[in-house]
Amino acid sequence: MSDAFPIPGLVVDDPTPARTTPTAEELLEGLNEPQRAAVRHAGTPLLVVAGAGSGKTRVLTRRIAWLIAERNAHPGSILAITFTNKAANEMKERVEELVGRRARLMWVSTFHSACVRILRKEIDKLGLKSSFSIYDAADSKRLMTLVLRDLDVDPRRYQPAAVLHWVSDQKNELRDHEDAASDARNHFEETCAAAYALYQRRLREANALDFDDLIMSTVHLFQLYPEVRETYRRRFRHVLVDEYQDTNHAQYALIHQLCADSFEETILDGADPEDTAEEPADRVGPSELMVVGDADQSIYAFRGANIRNILDFEQDFPDATSILLEQNYRSTQTILNAANAVIERNTGRKPKRLWSDAGTGEPIVGYVADDEHDEARFVAEEIDRLTDAGATKAADVAVFYRTNAQSRVFEEVFIRVGLPYKVVGGVRFYERREVRDVLAYLRMLANPADEISLRRILNTPRRGIGDRAEAAVAAYADREGLTFWEALRRAEEAPGIATRSLRQIAGFVAMVEELQSMVEADERPDVIVESVLERSGYLAELEASDDPQDATRVENLAELVAVAREFSDAAEVATESPDLDGTADGPGAAGPDLGDFLERVALVADSDQIPDTPDGDDSGVVTLMTLHTAKGLEFPVVFLTGLEDGVFPHSRSLGDQPELEEERRLAYVGVTRAQQRLYVSRALLRSAWGAPMHNPASRFLSELPTDLVDWRREESAQTRWGRPDVASGSRAATGLGAPTAAGRRNFSSAALRLDAQTKAKASREIPSLEPGDRVLHPSMGMGTVVTLEGSGDKTVAAIDFGSEGVRRLLLRYAPVEKL
Repeated sequence: MSDAFPIPGLVVDDPTPARTTPTAEELLEGLNEPQRAAVRHAGTPLLVVAGAGSGKTRVLTRRIAWLIAERNAHPGSILAITFTNKAANEMKERVEELVGRRARLMWVSTFHSACVRILRKEIDKLGLKSSFSIYDAADSKRLMTLVLRDLDVDPRRYQPAAVLHWVSDQKNELRDHEDAASDARNHFEETCAAAYALYQRRLREANALDFDDLIMSTVHLFQLYPEVRETYRRRFRHVLVDEYQDTNHAQYALIHQLCADSFEETILDGADPEDTAEEPADRVGPSELMVVGDADQSIYAFRGANIRNILDFEQDFPDATSILLEQNYRSTQTILNAANAVIERNTGRKPKRLWSDAGTGEPIVGYVADDEHDEARFVAEEIDRLTDAGATKAADVAVFYRTNAQSRVFEEVFIRVGLPYKVVGGVRFYERREVRDVLAYLRMLANPADEISLRRILNTPRRGIGDRAEAAVAAYADREGLTFWEALRRAEEAPGIATRSLRQIAGFVAMVEELQSMVEADERPDVIVESVLERSGYLAELEASDDPQDATRVENLAELVAVAREFSDAAEVATESPDLDGTADGPGAAGPDLGDFLERVALVADSDQIPDTPDGDDSGVVTLMTLHTAKGLEFPVVFLTGLEDGVFPHSRSLGDQPELEEERRLAYVGVTRAQQRLYVSRALLRSAWGAPMHNPASRFLSELPTDLVDWRREESAQTRWGRPDVASGSRAATGLGAPTAAGRRNFSSAALRLDAQTKAKASREIPSLEPGDRVLHPSMGMGTVVTLEGSGDKTVAAIDFGSEGVRRLLLRYAPVEKL
């Protein structure tokens, strides 16, 4: 149900002129009774339990407009938190349509964006400069790689991604490196804590924060400096949080700092409690809090999300009011009945049953495939059938799977049959090498202490500054207590650098200083980007290349310039909007600024980059994506694939009730993305690590009411050697005709692989393992056995390799060593 329809009596064709303030009746137009109650609520904390497709964005938008129009709240006193920049921008636009340009004074942003705005003003209290860099995942991994190298630890056992994941978990629990070290329970955690400490020291030396630091530092700032917290509590008198079920402990603590009556103090980095400021005597009361969410859609525990935050909201705020939104505006009743039947198997949830007045709709279609190739063929053929019949178009179809690896077979089949598609979650624009190179130039210009970015661009493009010269500069910097940039500027004093390298370093320093003068003069970001491309020689090198990929890289850099230009233009417009105190302190406050542009780029979320169907494109392409990526989206036709125990639900959840319930919530999310048609499918045989695996049907299939599913093909119709079972009644099965082309393909895929497996000899001794055993794999490192299935040559172990994920390995082939 769209929020962006016109309200009677409002002028909406020109967004620039001030709006006539809407009446109460206009703001409540088109809302059902629970939605109206949520919009009008005042005073006590409010929990809106919003089922899938129940119009929660409309409720949030109208409530903000109600606060401004009916309760005379100043727009600058409103803080609305969403989980993506895309959602934040849509919300701002919709509120502006309702109440006019004054809506621009609101803070509508993600948690990370809001924290960056606060830290740009206040971080000097924590010993950093306001020009701090924000390290993304790749920057953080590169820094952790250097840290682990300096600590001289075994790279097989302590991989950067795994250690970073451990550090991230600590930060999401608001635990600094000293807390982590004091509570380390084994050698692995002690080593990770040591890496955490050195990693934080290097970040501080580079005047940088990583993503997790943004929220943790803001919470610690509020805890250490109550007068700063009170400044923002006085400012934000209305706090609204979307997707509350996906908040982690750090985000929960931030909301409590702004909205709770009492606080649990945590001291940062071992600071003496006597050094912290006392609570202000004139502390203001809590801000008015509204949170919106659905515990049934909490699917991000692996990122630190804590479902207890929403389940315990009424305990945290005893005077809270709860409103339940159960009417669904997206799906047919058949799809909702299926979703209700699955999710009600979870324990400890608040009862909720979605309903719709859209009618019963089409039955759910089920299909049992011989193998993953047969499953992909069924999906492709069904999409062809629907589009040929005019029942849908390719852009309206989505194929969901549990893990990214499952997309490969769909891509192969879709390419073979000529079905256009796009994979959401591939190499994203800001992760492409050429884009990251130019952003490294920009980050270094904004923050010369950023050693990670500086060393990335030092010889990019190649300018004759070799590894030996770089190492000599680094050693000189360590010895003299200088930043890497300061050491570069004094490179002639560093021993062991060849004359030719010194000339190249001097040229590099001169170029950087010239570009830095543009930053100091507050030049527009797009102009700086263009100057970097020209002065560095980066663009010229790509243009001179005969490699076709380099032509694509030039196009990507042109797109980056366009992004910077769009930002610069928008920032100049934003300068015209004063803030609550009469100044403008948001992005573009003093005109377009390079730091603000880098901040915007750093905070782009994965879901912000999901492409929309181009204007005028009435056919489009089929969308392939994981279930986690699908959260918040909707499609007329959805294929929910890979429904097998061990695939979905994932193997690591099979022996863990909380994880299994999260997998069930993920299934609920997948089902409720479908608007009109839903397909569910599984494969009897699926290849894993080069060997065929037989997985039983997902338990989620058995939880679907039998009267809702039309099974096009069931397990009894499985083919063997290209010949369907006699029970199938086909001509090939009864000797009345030759095997079909599909049968021959099945022979060459599943059956042939199974035959090869039965004839193969065990290539290694099968280790005796039990759940909980620690093992070592030559390429994936250390892991923990989660579950074991089968026996003898057919023993399959599900092993958790940390950052590499849980892998199902056939032990007769897998080179694992029991520790």
